[in-house]
Amino acid sequence: MDVQKNGDTGSYDAVVDGQVVGMIVYHPQRGDQRVTFSHTIIQPEYRGRGIATRLVKHALDDLRARGLKLTNYCAFVADYIADHPEYKELIDSRFPGHAAVPDRAPRERAD
Repeated sequence: MDVQKNGDTGSYDAVVDGQVVGMIVYHPQRGDQRVTFSHTIIQPEYRGRGIATRLVKHALDDLRARGLKLTNYCAFVADYIADHPEYKELIDSRFPGHAAVPDRAPRERAD
């Protein structure tokens, strides 16, 4: 799987065998150093393969590398951050979004 940032569609795309099979939809905020994630979509036949997890990790790593903060409206991203608390610092404290990161201990991971 490859991840490609598509500025034309405002998405991070998961690409398998040349086909987009999933995406995180994002919206850059003008004048701000933050990005809004609205939702994560994976084609039904590709679910359960860890694609969304790798897609979210890539997108969050990209925000970190670019020094951007995150306003999050995606429940999947919120759960990912709860399980990977090293990304909590990316959440914009002034504009965190409506998908709050659950306040819980990270679930055990198989990675």
